[in-house]
Amino acid sequence: MLVEEFIPNTPIKKIDAGSVGYTSPSNIALVKYWGKKPHQIPANPSISFTLNHCKTETVLEFSPKNSDDFSFEVYLDGKKASDFRPKIKQFFERILPYASYVKDFHFDIKTSNTFPHSSGIASSASGMSALAMCIVALEELMYSNVDTDFLKRKASFLARLGSGSACRSIEGGLVVWGVHPNIFGSSDLEGMQYPYEVHDVFKTYQDAILLVDKGEKQVSSSVGHNLMHNHPYAQSRFEQAHTHLNQLIPILKSGDMNGFITIVEKEALTLHAMMMSSDPYFILMKPNTLEIINLIWTYRKNTNIPVCFTLDAGANVHVLYPKEYAQKVELFIQHELSVYCQNKQYILDNVGNGAKRIKN
Repeated sequence: MLVEEFIPNTPIKKIDAGSVGYTSPSNIALVKYWGKKPHQIPANPSISFTLNHCKTETVLEFSPKNSDDFSFEVYLDGKKASDFRPKIKQFFERILPYASYVKDFHFDIKTSNTFPHSSGIASSASGMSALAMCIVALEELMYSNVDTDFLKRKASFLARLGSGSACRSIEGGLVVWGVHPNIFGSSDLEGMQYPYEVHDVFKTYQDAILLVDKGEKQVSSSVGHNLMHNHPYAQSRFEQAHTHLNQLIPILKSGDMNGFITIVEKEALTLHAMMMSSDPYFILMKPNTLEIINLIWTYRKNTNIPVCFTLDAGANVHVLYPKEYAQKVELFIQHELSVYCQNKQYILDNVGNGAKRIKN
């Protein structure tokens, strides 16, 4: 697949050694992307909240070279991270038609996260989106008169080739990825800010991430997506995602909390149901995940506070709630839910503004 608009076609400017840097946040999907086609195309559309505090900071140091091959080193928290090399090399191979200049430089990729790597928080989303922003920042130095909005679109396009959900981390707020007939401008190739009216309550939504299990995920997201091929319920799942996204349009406009909670929790449980019914099958939740879910349901019933949960492909629980209830919900988390977390650890986060340039 070649998308011509993202292939540079203007004269290149020679640049010397230097560096560019970006922070980019993770995101939490409300309607889940699960299952993909070739070229990192989603099998169904998704929508997510971009987070604020859970982010990756990446500095890309570059120096010109002459050899016709990829040349790079990856550092996580100041230490060489050889485990990341295959994924980064694959990313460079995929973006080469759109960023041929990546072979013209040696790169030192220096990155760090504000949250535990491979713990069910989307580190690949924040990491690949931060690296993609650095790549287009390098492109901005090399080509004249490049439009900033276009570069953000290209960064989302490139980030998708590294990690599908990474394309939803470039912009802030609510971000849609995947074609949906009732969302104008939606695309399988890049994420876009949700284009319709959003009630104020969703602009400052809170997300407390309960770290039930900070270890490596039982199954990688890539493997999980591939299990949707020939899955007996795959087609019904893809149709459900379309329906849920369509139902969210009036909910996001009106601020309908009950409608929001129903869709978000159903999406979370469906994601895990698909994994439990795949071949091979996996149970990604832990006993403490279920304890937390049941406590949330009881708390919501007893207090009428519109708190709900969602899950990614792991054991950790994202507790979602409006900002106006933050004090009460966070006391509930501290006193009743944190005991089910590893070392009582959780992260308080909220809807954020997307990728940002690091001044360096």
